[in-house]
Amino acid sequence: MSQRPVVIHSELDVLESIMICFFLLVYYLSSAACSELLSRHRRTWIIDSFTIEEGHPGPFPYELGTISIERDHRVYFDLYGEGVDEDPKGVLSIDKESGILSIHRPVDYEEKRLLKLSFEARKADLSIETKLGIEISILDINDNPPRFQMDLYEIRIDEENTQGSNLLTVVAYDRDEAGTPNSTFHYEIKSVSPNTPDTEFFINEFGTISFKGCLDHEVAEMFTILVEAKDHGEIVSLSSSTTVIIHVQDGNNHLPIISGQTGTGRVKEDETGSSPLRLHATDKDTLNSPAWRARFTIQGDEGEHFKVETDSDTNDGILTVVKPLDFEEGVQRELSISVENEAPYFFCKVKERTSSGLWTVGTSKVAEPHSVKVIITVEDINDPPVFSVTVKEAMLEENAPIGTWVERVTAVDPDSSHAKDFVYKIGSDPAGWVAVDPHAGDITTVKTPDRESPHVVNGVYTILLHAVDNGNPPQTGTATLQIHVTDQNDNVPQPTVQHMDVCVSDSPTTTNITAFDLDENPFGGPFTFELLGDVKGKWKLNPSYGYTAGLVKEPGVYAGPHTIDMKISDLQGEYGVYNLSVTVCDCSAMANCRTHREGATRATSGAFCC
Repeated sequence: MSQRPVVIHSELDVLESIMICFFLLVYYLSSAACSELLSRHRRTWIIDSFTIEEGHPGPFPYELGTISIERDHRVYFDLYGEGVDEDPKGVLSIDKESGILSIHRPVDYEEKRLLKLSFEARKADLSIETKLGIEISILDINDNPPRFQMDLYEIRIDEENTQGSNLLTVVAYDRDEAGTPNSTFHYEIKSVSPNTPDTEFFINEFGTISFKGCLDHEVAEMFTILVEAKDHGEIVSLSSSTTVIIHVQDGNNHLPIISGQTGTGRVKEDETGSSPLRLHATDKDTLNSPAWRARFTIQGDEGEHFKVETDSDTNDGILTVVKPLDFEEGVQRELSISVENEAPYFFCKVKERTSSGLWTVGTSKVAEPHSVKVIITVEDINDPPVFSVTVKEAMLEENAPIGTWVERVTAVDPDSSHAKDFVYKIGSDPAGWVAVDPHAGDITTVKTPDRESPHVVNGVYTILLHAVDNGNPPQTGTATLQIHVTDQNDNVPQPTVQHMDVCVSDSPTTTNITAFDLDENPFGGPFTFELLGDVKGKWKLNPSYGYTAGLVKEPGVYAGPHTIDMKISDLQGEYGVYNLSVTVCDCSAMANCRTHREGATRATSGAFCC
């Protein structure tokens, strides 16, 4: 056993302490030795002490050694401190007369590594002759196996993990003395279940677990690994173990395939929302995972008439018409539909298992998706006739005679089976001006056109034409004909009012007379106004040209009703003659001179009195 120092805390002088040291005999189990003086700190002297091996099997008590001092008088021994009357209590005792040290129970290095005690030698009168400080070291034995921080480790990893990836780290610790073989240990994988040929797990000196080869969820969804930590004890080697459970999450290492299709594969032209086909996908990956869920793509749909949506329950691809198809553009549509997964594809295969290092494997993240050709048949329906021009313009002179040809419209029936089996009809003719030949499409007048008709808006008369086939049910095509009606001078200018009141006055009084013409320029105003008959000294016009004339009453005109004949001519000389009724009244004496004509004057903007 190794020897450790004993500290002398004697109150005697230094010489006495040295003498005691020379005569101190230390006995071990089979031998005893007296150590030399190692060091001196003021009045403290340190000499060799004892060591106790932890975990001694007994039997107890056993003798550790004997302290003997050569004196000519009797000495009594006492021992105090750790291991005696301080924790851990009851380990040590000393025979008061013989100085024999005894061990009464085992000690634990991990609980206490050093026992600090006080040794006293007393004379018969109980006075202290010697007082020593003793340190007794506990010698470590390999009584602690390495212990893992956890009894069970459990993780989930992706199937796409590549070999050599660090999966997890297990950690163990040993309570035995640091830096000795008792506390030095290594990790080792003792077993793996299931033991698959393409996956091999290994662990490094730091407890990090990795693997060689490839992971395959379909081969092993879960691995149970027993990991051992074993120390390097010289006499006995101790170990413990932990369990590591690795769940392999399913990745997309199986491509989906389109295994079949159901549905009529037929769709009516001009129809949307129908689903003529359902594609069935098969995938070996985990049900309802991103590696299983299908995603379909259409090729060859130039007109973007279709879409494919995935049924979340069945993983089927549902082909739906989103844009109308035209039978006349082709009876069949050939599409290519491919299928992939939501999760990206990953493939791993072991090529060679080497004796050292990582294995040789082949991996890929690119794969050609499975695709199929599908034929969609477009069913013909009765399409309506189609006009060659849906909005057509025509010119027609106002007052044209009945039977005047206006325009011709043409339509075709896109259905080959119904070609030309349709007739033309008038859809809307608000004034009843025209008729259409049911077969030729010629439009002629049946009534004299009038540009001043309220149905003519900004010079344009609008009618609707129909082409109706004989299908079941009949289909109708529609076109619009806008007839621009050219104006004729078939209207003369007119005054806006023909009744007016003028107040009696000693000076000339002017009343405005406004005219209008239903014809457009150049058949309208400005107008020329002219008074007819004997008006000299009574009435005159100022001004007499424009859209409004000024009727001037001379002072000599008597009160009462008057009739004035007025001629109004347009720019082309067309004119009208009108009898204007003018009432002259004393506005101050006859306040109600206009009352009896309220109805007439209410509508006249230019008539006034006073």
